[in-house]
Amino acid sequence: MASLKQTTEQLTEALDGLVGQLRKELQNGEVDFQKLVDVADEISERADGMAETFSSVNEALMQQIERVRGGGNSSGSSSGKKSKAAAGA
Repeated sequence: MASLKQTTEQLTEALDGLVGQLRKELQNGEVDFQKLVDVADEISERADGMAETFSSVNEALMQQIERVRGGGNSSGSSSGKKSKAAAGA
């Protein structure tokens, strides 16, 4: 399985290549607007994919943080419930 760093590098290299194609097309004397549209769409799709990847990683990390925070609080409150139950008996 590829690491996040490897995945990011692959995505940014692909974006760099597409941006290069866009520049080349714009510098060319004869501009093919359909090609510009196609390349711009591909850039948009790749960028959206990258955003989704980062969002998924962020969500997974935030869930883990919440589990850790919640786990610390719930263990303290469950031991508190046990103490109250023992004191009432």
